[in-house]
Amino acid sequence: MTNRNSAQSLGSQSPTAIIRTLDLTRSFGALVAVDQLDLEVFQGEVFGLLGRNGAGKSTLIKMLTTLLPPSSGTGQVAGFDINVQAAEVRRVIGYVPQALSADGDLTGYENLLVFARLYDVPRRDRSRRIGDALALMGLTDAAHRLVKEYSGGMIRRLEIAQSTLHWPTVLFLDEPTVGLDPVARRDVWRMIGQLRQRYGSTIVLTTHYLEEAAELCDRIGIMNCGRLIVCGTVGELEARAGVGKTLDEVFAKYAGAGADSELAVGTAYSATSLTRRAADRTG
Repeated sequence: MTNRNSAQSLGSQSPTAIIRTLDLTRSFGALVAVDQLDLEVFQGEVFGLLGRNGAGKSTLIKMLTTLLPPSSGTGQVAGFDINVQAAEVRRVIGYVPQALSADGDLTGYENLLVFARLYDVPRRDRSRRIGDALALMGLTDAAHRLVKEYSGGMIRRLEIAQSTLHWPTVLFLDEPTVGLDPVARRDVWRMIGQLRQRYGSTIVLTTHYLEEAAELCDRIGIMNCGRLIVCGTVGELEARAGVGKTLDEVFAKYAGAGADSELAVGTAYSATSLTRRAADRTG
């Protein structure tokens, strides 16, 4: 991928692509939030999207999860077209948004039961899958406590459990550790690694924590002004930026000043409010 609007790919011959976009674009009036973006995410990898606020990361995730229709271009997730096969895409993905998605007035088990029904997990399998998810996330002992009594890290782990009950092919995590302290953040990192090992899911995550991207991701893509500027492993990105460059310096080089495109469409207050409420609730 070496054209003007796609990542400068640094890897060797590509394995199977589980996500592929071609000229994917989303405009809000005159504002182009995602600009003719070409992307390949490979089966089984953890892929990180970095970029300043407004780079287009969340808009891209919303298109790939069928929450937002593209203005033009195409995209496929697990072989399904996001434009015309939205229902099929939703059946094979899990999605953990930044905003709080667990109900504090329900227990952990009850939250999972709601999601098991939403994902059409067969009735005969629900109890076993919920038990397995609670165990994997380290929440078995807290299963019958109200979620509003959980710590921030426990809530985030519950939300990840909710999104994986149907064993998704692709799991999208939008700022999975926002508002968490360093210990809770490390716990979530460990759970993400365990999810990958257990289910073989491809994981796409956005993050503002560079150490998180370095710890979790096989490859990283850096976005700026709606375009995927560069893509590769941490080592490849550092080598491309110059001898002795760190990931922080790589980010500064390629992320640019940003344009706040995602917040420039009249939703800055509501988007900020949602994110801060989530951080306060999970902090």
